[in-house]
Order: sequence, then C-alpha cells, then structure tokens
Amino acid sequence: MAPCGERHSVAHAAQHAPFEARIVNNLITLDREHAQTWQERLAIIVPMMREISEYTDPQEMVRAYGARVAKLIPRDGFISLSRRDLPSPQYRITRSSRWASVVNPWKEKDKLPLFDRGLLGELLYSEEPRIIDDLTPSSDDPAIEYLDGMRSLMALPLYDGGHSINMVVMLKKTPGGFDLERFPEMMWMSNLFGRATTSLVLSDEVKQAYQAVDRELKAVEDIQRSLLPRELPKLSTMELAAYYQTSRRAGGDYYDFFHIDDDRIGILIADVSGHGTPAAVLMAVLHSIAHTYVGTRDDPAKFLAFLNQQLCKRYTADGALFVTAFYGIYDARTRMLTFSNAGHNLPRVKHCETGDLSSIEGALSFPLGIADEANYTSAQFQFKPGDQAVFYTDGITEAMNAQHDLFGVERMDDVLECCRPHAQDMINAVLEAVNEFTGNAPPNDDRTLLIARIS
Repeated sequence: MAPCGERHSVAHAAQHAPFEARIVNNLITLDREHAQTWQERLAIIVPMMREISEYTDPQEMVRAYGARVAKLIPRDGFISLSRRDLPSPQYRITRSSRWASVVNPWKEKDKLPLFDRGLLGELLYSEEPRIIDDLTPSSDDPAIEYLDGMRSLMALPLYDGGHSINMVVMLKKTPGGFDLERFPEMMWMSNLFGRATTSLVLSDEVKQAYQAVDRELKAVEDIQRSLLPRELPKLSTMELAAYYQTSRRAGGDYYDFFHIDDDRIGILIADVSGHGTPAAVLMAVLHSIAHTYVGTRDDPAKFLAFLNQQLCKRYTADGALFVTAFYGIYDARTRMLTFSNAGHNLPRVKHCETGDLSSIEGALSFPLGIADEANYTSAQFQFKPGDQAVFYTDGITEAMNAQHDLFGVERMDDVLECCRPHAQDMINAVLEAVNEFTGNAPPNDDRTLLIARIS
C-alpha cells in the first residue's frame, strides 16, 4: 500500500540546510504553535531532563518523557511499535494514545496487539524516517482503529544494533501537520531517548539477574555454614573458640572436629584455593570426603593421604583448584598434638609461661589435590599449660590495608604477645587488630581462626 501525500525523508530534508546548522537552529528555534521564546522552550526541556534522570523504572520514564514532549511537539495522537523478537513482517503496538489504560510492554507483552501487515508494518520494516502529509490509510488496514481520523504522520524509527527495532509514530488530524525543519531534531531526540530507555531496561534486567544469583548464593552460603561444627568440643585441658567469615556469600575455608575417643579429638582446618562458588563447592566436597572416611581418623598422615587421593581422582584433575590443610589429633591427657600439614600456614603458639612464640613445624607436604602420589607424614608437638595456639587461613595474614600492605604473621604475633584468659578473647583481639589495620574494609579473602587455649 502506498499512501498518498508522502513527501519527505531525512535525505530530502538534508537539502534545506547543512545538518549541523539545522540541529543548532532547531534547538533554539521556537515551535510557533507552543513556546514563544527559546527561554520558555528551555524551561520545558531542563525539568524534563532532570525528571527522567531520576527514574529507575523504564515504564515511568517513558510516561514522563511522553508528557513533556507533548508540550514541545503538539500532536493529536501517537503509536509506539516494536518488532523485537518477532519474525518479519510481524510487529506489536506497544503504546497508543487511544488506549483507555496503560500497558507495560516489558511486563505485559501478552496484552499487546500483534499484526503482520498494514501501513504501520511497512513503516517499521522500511527502517527509514518518513513524513506523510496527507494520510489516507486503507479501510482494511488491520490497524485502522489507530489511524482513523488522522491526516498526517511522522514516523521515527529507533535503531538498535543498526536496525529499526522500534518506532514512534506521531499523528495529527490536519494534513501537513509536522514541520520539516523539526524532523531531524525529533529523529535525534527520539533515538537518544530510545537508547536511554534500552539502557534502563538492561540495567533492570542485570539488577534482577544479580538478585537471583545473590539468592542462590545465599542458599549456598546457608548450606555451607550448615557443614561447619554447630558446637565446639569440650576437653579437660583445651578450650576452643572459632571464627569464620567468607569474602563473598560463600567461600572455600573449612574447619571441623572429629571425635576420636573421650580424651582425643581431631582438629582440621583447610583452605580451598580461589574464592566464591567454585571454592565453596570444593569445600563441600572436602567435607563429604572427610566424613565418609572409614576409620577413626587417629592417623593424621593417613587421613590427609586419603583426602588427597579422593580429590585428585575425582575433583581436581584439571589442576584448577587445590586445598591446603592441617590436621592434628589432640590428646587431652598428655597435651600432645600429633599432626600432618598439607601446605597449610604453620599454626602459631604463644607459650604464656615463658613468653616465647613458636610455630607448629614439621610433617609438611604438598597441598591436597595436586599430586595423588604425594607422601604425608606425621609429627608431634608438646603443649604446656597456658599455651595459646592459633590455627588460621591466609585470609587473616594476607588482609590488606589501603596501601596494599599485608597484615602478616608479625602483626599477628604482636597480638599474641599478650596472653588472654579465654580463647574467645584471643579471637576478639586478633580480629580487632585486623580490622584496625584494614580500616574495616570488607575481606578480600575468606578468614578463619581457631584458638586453642591449653589449661
């Protein structure tokens, strides 16, 4: 269908004046039917820009913009079209001045009229701006109810990815109702606003996607924390306290206790490489492997070897992740710790009777999940009454300040210099020092502390 009265396109309009001069002129030229001075026109545009900049809902922003533009560009009707996600020649009407109620095209797509022919479809798929001065739509046009009674039309395609995905159609009841000199300006303004709307829609989609991911990570976090001990063991010669904080919703640190007999417990602290969900998943895997071990877990070297073989065989063959771990058996009767170390930070011990500081050294081997043939050995460390042992992950010692300096073992040792009456007091002191050093910045790595006070 070729409607009569069609006379202009942007290419034709370009013949009247240089493009840049026309844009500048149009920004300050009066709309004779409305504003009388450029100051009055600016007084409409500035509040419009302020108002739409405040919106986070694209539907509300479009509503506000349409109301303001109507004051600048008088019209008797308008139609918005979209062919997004539709095969040619289908299109939807997403807005119309003739609708009694507003439909949100992003949330109520099923309510939008769908067409596959007619003048509006031809305009949209032509991908060109057009003005029709003497509009005479065919009576069998499927969208005649939107065009009936209108005598002139301005079609403004909105480009996305180089194609006219959407279009705004302005209508007037009189022939020749649109000023050609305003045509390029309207094309410019409409597309800039269209890009702003698209950005807002994408921002909202990203926000919703982030919220969905965050809900899932919160579930992972809850599951992960459920894997940690709910209660700390109680022994006649050892008081325990624990602290656990992930750098994100879920993390890769892990600690656990295993009952050996009435006088002995197993103490495990581990740190999966990396952060976030992958580390959290491997942490859960490690927990499962540790709790399916057949035996009493009273041989640290044998226990770590089992964990290593299972990880290498099924979970870390690609080398993307590994686990450092320290496992020790504490005997409350003798105050002896029998331990094995798979590449983990050496626990620090404050000997409160003598004032000395030392590390629990020895039996050091590869982290878990690197080499299935790794050999693990055991060693012993004799505690004395009053000793305070600190088992930790590197999220403590590698906490950074604003200058990217590390908290380090020495600063932790400074805290340990003062003996505390309870294990929890020592945890509080270490955390206070870390937070003071980092300026209370969020952790950049998971942080785990186990304090064992020998009584």
